[in-house]
Amino acid sequence: MNTSQITTKEIEVPTSSRTYQVTVGAGILEEIGSICRSSVGGDTCCVISDSTVAPLYAERVSRSLKEAGYHCFELTFPAGESSKRITTLEHLLEQIAQAQLTRDDLIVAVGGGVTGDMAGLAAALYLRGIQVVQVPTSLLAMVDSSIGGKTAVDLAAGKNLIGAFLQPSAVLADVQCLSTISPDLFRDSCGEVIKHGVIADADLFSHLEAHPLTQAFYDQATLVSVIARNIEIKRDVVSADEKERGLRQTLNFGHTIGHAVEAASNFSLGHGTCVAIGMCCIARAAYTKGWCESDVPARLEAVVAAHGMPIDTDLSHDLIVQFATHDKKRHGDGLNVIIPSRIGEVEIKRLSLDEFRELVTLGCGVTRHLS
Repeated sequence: MNTSQITTKEIEVPTSSRTYQVTVGAGILEEIGSICRSSVGGDTCCVISDSTVAPLYAERVSRSLKEAGYHCFELTFPAGESSKRITTLEHLLEQIAQAQLTRDDLIVAVGGGVTGDMAGLAAALYLRGIQVVQVPTSLLAMVDSSIGGKTAVDLAAGKNLIGAFLQPSAVLADVQCLSTISPDLFRDSCGEVIKHGVIADADLFSHLEAHPLTQAFYDQATLVSVIARNIEIKRDVVSADEKERGLRQTLNFGHTIGHAVEAASNFSLGHGTCVAIGMCCIARAAYTKGWCESDVPARLEAVVAAHGMPIDTDLSHDLIVQFATHDKKRHGDGLNVIIPSRIGEVEIKRLSLDEFRELVTLGCGVTRHLS
């Protein structure tokens, strides 16, 4: 299909700290310069990407920015979750400082979730905050991490434990970038898409049941529509609860166990895959406790499996609980856990650590299909 025939979608995200526009389309990467000029302004731009994405897109983004009148320089860090640490962040900040960026300038994050987190946190910290524009190149980053202003790095104790909220000034998602990611990375990204269906949109979930995103028939126009719907779901939540005091916690469905599995694997498993595992584990436990409709676990397991992701983990329950209790979702002596009441609707339950351990026992390591 000619990309000129694909409708570009623009979604406004209003929050208490900033209102910004997300642009989703095909073949629109070269528009980043004009978008930055109109939404941010400034004179100098720092393009941050990782060692995998930089050779693919950094030069194209920089060229568009230069054509829009920016002085531009590029920074690159080694690809992978293992780079999402304070040491990498410090190195980026030192280089930004040497370039003498001011509060009128901006950072453009080009890449997946790790790059968005790293560049976003650098922008939040440098001079106590400069503007950042997100250019997500993975499905997970397009539907989730580039929207909502969460930025963070990891500690040995757990994922995303050092961070800040900084809403981007603009987001540009070009689905053509998805053609350069590996099938494994695309598959992993589907965990967050499924999550959005479970927490807020039964029709989206039914669509994924009938047409898994990993099927070859998906064209760019359909991807634009699916991604835009995911962004709208997250927009509605973030606009109502920017700092995760209430409703935004529902976006953490599957993440308490998922983050524990991710950390316990030393980040060898992808984030979306771990979220998918966490969702299935919680759904099984919720059904056993009588907290959800009877069809929820089976439908969730089936759609996760159809997207090529595991539905369970063989990690020890003690290890899962250990990592989960270091997670930022802990509140005092308990945890807020997101429970799927039915497909399209969830609730927040405050559980003691003993009650959470019971859920882990009921939901984790209970199937024969671990991969």
